[in-house]
Amino acid sequence: MVRRVTDLPEPQKLASGLYIVATPIGNLGDISLRAKDILSRCDAVACEDTRVTGKLLNLLGISRPLRRYDDHASENARQELIARMQDEAIALVSDAGMPLVSDPGYRLVREARVAGIAVTVVPGASAPLMALAMSGMPNDRFLFGGFLPVKDKARAEILEELGAVRSTLIFFETAPRLTKSLSAIAELYPTREVAVARELTKMHEECRTGTAAELVEHYSTHPPKGEIVLLVGPPSEAEEAQDFDVDALLIEAMKQAKPSQAASAVAKRTGQDRRTLYARAMELRGQ
Repeated sequence: MVRRVTDLPEPQKLASGLYIVATPIGNLGDISLRAKDILSRCDAVACEDTRVTGKLLNLLGISRPLRRYDDHASENARQELIARMQDEAIALVSDAGMPLVSDPGYRLVREARVAGIAVTVVPGASAPLMALAMSGMPNDRFLFGGFLPVKDKARAEILEELGAVRSTLIFFETAPRLTKSLSAIAELYPTREVAVARELTKMHEECRTGTAAELVEHYSTHPPKGEIVLLVGPPSEAEEAQDFDVDALLIEAMKQAKPSQAASAVAKRTGQDRRTLYARAMELRGQ
């Protein structure tokens, strides 16, 4: 007997709760079968931008109600989603990649867990991990630092703070700010290996490595486009082995500068924490 399409059973309804679903970072083929299944059967999709997610679902042949949830979402909007999760399956997606990586969704997840709501993660594409794998840089230990600050001083402070960590550092960066960040890295860590991975999984995918100065030279004449992941290698053995007389350096620097400026200068030279050096500079000045 030929079975009609209308006789086929309806897809089984998803259990209520929150489903954190990774989406492609570029290539549509990276959507997982499980992600597509969850998105097609959930009751609604919470997303950063309904236009972006709507386009993705349309390409996948899926039609689901969309609910905007981003950095500007109110407490009321969050509580409404939490209430719906008691009886409905709500999927959470970001514009691209794994939700909650430099993404506001963590508040929703925390409150869902407090409310006793089941939380399920559907893994998939992640730009930081893809860039790390592609770069060939040490991957036994790595630290994701999100987006580097826009302002020069704040950017330098973050790079100084994290630069002493014995791990590969991973940051997100925008194309217009890339050369500024590379210049800051070149000043602080001139010998470290750096990688720029951009347009990942897309037609013009690229991963370029070298010193920060070499990369500044390249991207100054070849302005980058697209989404960028910036990686900085860990301190080398030679860099860690340098034996600095910090007190002598601070005393010399304070002959021509205030303690705060002296601490910054010595931090750049030694790679040590600026705040710790500032405290020591104040002690030396008191002596």
